[in-house]
Amino acid sequence: MRIVTWNINGIRTFRSGIKKALDSLDADIICVQETKVTREQLDERTAVVDGYSAYFSFSRGRGGYSGVATFCKDTATPFAAEEGLTGLLSNLGDAVGCYGDQCAFSTEELQSLDSEGRAVITQHKFLGEEGSETLTVINVYCPRADPEKPERKLFKLQFYKVLQSRAEAIEGLGSHVIILGDINTSHRPIDHCDPDDVDNFEDNPGRKWLDTFLFGSAENGNEGEVEDSETSPKCMNGGKFVDTFRHFHPTRANAFTCWSTLTGARQTNYGTRIDYIFGSRSLVEKSFLSADIMPEVEGSDHCPVWAQLSCTLIPSPKCPSLCTRYMPEFAGRQQKLSRFFVQVSEQPNFSRNTAESLPGSQEAEEIRENVRPTVARMSVGNKRPSDGSPESSAFKGKRSKQVKTAKKPQGSLLAFFKPKPSLEILSSQSLLPSAKPANSSSLKSEDSGPEIHKPKPNDITGYSGTHDMLTDCLTRVREEAEETRLNTEGQGCQDEIQINATSHQETKDSKKGKCPDFWKAVLRGPPQPPLCKEHNEPCVLRTVKKAGPNLGRQFFVCARPQGHASNPEARCNFFAWVEKGK
Repeated sequence: MRIVTWNINGIRTFRSGIKKALDSLDADIICVQETKVTREQLDERTAVVDGYSAYFSFSRGRGGYSGVATFCKDTATPFAAEEGLTGLLSNLGDAVGCYGDQCAFSTEELQSLDSEGRAVITQHKFLGEEGSETLTVINVYCPRADPEKPERKLFKLQFYKVLQSRAEAIEGLGSHVIILGDINTSHRPIDHCDPDDVDNFEDNPGRKWLDTFLFGSAENGNEGEVEDSETSPKCMNGGKFVDTFRHFHPTRANAFTCWSTLTGARQTNYGTRIDYIFGSRSLVEKSFLSADIMPEVEGSDHCPVWAQLSCTLIPSPKCPSLCTRYMPEFAGRQQKLSRFFVQVSEQPNFSRNTAESLPGSQEAEEIRENVRPTVARMSVGNKRPSDGSPESSAFKGKRSKQVKTAKKPQGSLLAFFKPKPSLEILSSQSLLPSAKPANSSSLKSEDSGPEIHKPKPNDITGYSGTHDMLTDCLTRVREEAEETRLNTEGQGCQDEIQINATSHQETKDSKKGKCPDFWKAVLRGPPQPPLCKEHNEPCVLRTVKKAGPNLGRQFFVCARPQGHASNPEARCNFFAWVEKGK
């Protein structure tokens, strides 16, 4: 069995997908921290990964912050899974249980500790020396103590205490326990790039808590190999858990898991070891084969940490209810189109109940269009129904909107159109002495279609001559009007072009002398960087973002990555403020 923990600094940063990243780690259980997604931001590609079951904990008060997730291969499916440490977020049906003593905390404090999405617990079965045994994996992202916010230091210590209480309670009932993730505290000076630069290093509350939580030498990493507990009992801590990396590599220095990206400290390996895999003593002694860090894996400001165990996991036949594939948005419960439609009555006759079943904001004609669109379209052209046609009494909301159904549907589209005689034909008809005026008896009813006036055969000669004469007159008038318009517009355009050209030249001449000096005075650009004294290289410009009297001020520092003072390739101590007005 192989297990991995990694602070990924945002699960959406994997452009090729989370599955490729998980497969590259080649582990049965993969615990990630700082997913930085909320329930609403989680997409299906991340939540449902082929070959894995996923268990997420989300930050509930702040988006793009915190969050942890545990991915288990199908061969390592857990029997139980739970979100949080306090039990307030658990589903009692398949929760892990064993919450320990929480009397020292109020309900509000416990709710606050679990509100930031910092813990997921999965419980597995594996084959051990004595048959089937239980293994509980606690994936945590411990809070960071902001030095400018004293309340966060207290919050961090409270989280540590709840974590220890829960882990010891689970172990007390016979389960092996693995605690892994970003603990956010470097334990010993050997785990820090520059411990001498930290004031009161050993007095840090987080380090004191680790001293009581872990089992091992009080001076682990400073005096060589770990001594036997029988020969030096006074140097041993009484904790129930073991730092697996230091168990296998007690004296390895410069083994860091986190670096500052702002200063490029990873290039000089100027970091800290704050990512751990802790295991219960009995499990580490019997089943752990090796543990190490993976600094070669990039993609975050942290690197993964892995451990290899000799035990074989027994997969559960069914995933716990916390699994993301059971979330409604990913379980296929919203993929039925029928839930988006409203059933409409198919009865052919209109009734008052049918009209009232539709939204009241619709008028009678709109209701009719929704219920019987075919009838609505057929009755549009019937402005004057034939005699004896019964009126529909279904809609009486507005008189102007009352509908009168046709006796029978029209058989041709020609009944909906009337030809409009052109102006020239009307003029020629008015000039023909032999043309007879149209009378009402020559037109048919609208139901039988319109009739177009046709001249008699003996009127054809007079009609054609008059038509040709009118056409010639109209053509000559149009040509003269077009020629006059073009002459007028041409003269106006020439005058306008001349005026615009003169104005543009004057503007251009006036800007030549004024604009360059003006913009040079306003936009000075960044100041020229000086050369650092140690490497004689151009410096980089920085801005103070910390609250205080220098907030917003700019300064120059060496452009090389941050590193130890003894490293010649690291940043030198050059510093210079940018003078105001430059």
